[in-house]
Amino acid sequence: MQTHTESSERSETVDPVRVTVVVGSNREGRFGPVVADWLLNRMEKRDDLVAEVVDVAATALPTTFATGADAKAQLATVTPKLASADAFIVLTPEYNHSYPAGLKNLIDWHYTEWQAKPVAFVSYGGVSGGLRAVEHLRQVFAELHATTVRDTVSFHNAGAAFDEEGQLRDPSGPDAAANVMLGQVAWWGRTLREGRAVRAYGG
Repeated sequence: MQTHTESSERSETVDPVRVTVVVGSNREGRFGPVVADWLLNRMEKRDDLVAEVVDVAATALPTTFATGADAKAQLATVTPKLASADAFIVLTPEYNHSYPAGLKNLIDWHYTEWQAKPVAFVSYGGVSGGLRAVEHLRQVFAELHATTVRDTVSFHNAGAAFDEEGQLRDPSGPDAAANVMLGQVAWWGRTLREGRAVRAYGG
């Protein structure tokens, strides 16, 4: 019979969930890095998550999906970070009631890398806080056999929410929302990782 101590020791040795944070904007003057720095700082305070970053602005994947030498070089940098992830957090602004074209292009270049993994969202924008972009992304990731996490973090009027040094003027609400979302990412990431280890996903 397993004792409580043995059970606790086993849980402490579980590998942290590997989370790839996708920074989804490549526009000049983008605000995304400010939000990304805040998110990564929150993740560093947890021992159940480890982060890696894929930045759409640092990739140059063609929209034609032509697999030339340049595209292969880009994929060699990006794809392993997606394939090795247990979970994803997609950080997106809202452009014209939806998400950026560069982010869609990155998503569409990949397929199996997203399957049977959780995807959470951090959004930012004006009055809507980017939530319309998130709702569109949920439909995309459903098609890719990913599981989207219910709770999000959204920054309404994001430019005013942060000071000139990139610090939140009032961190209480976003920090609380992040704790809930990251907890769900950790649970789903670990659970689906264990499921994929038992049996291959057949979607």
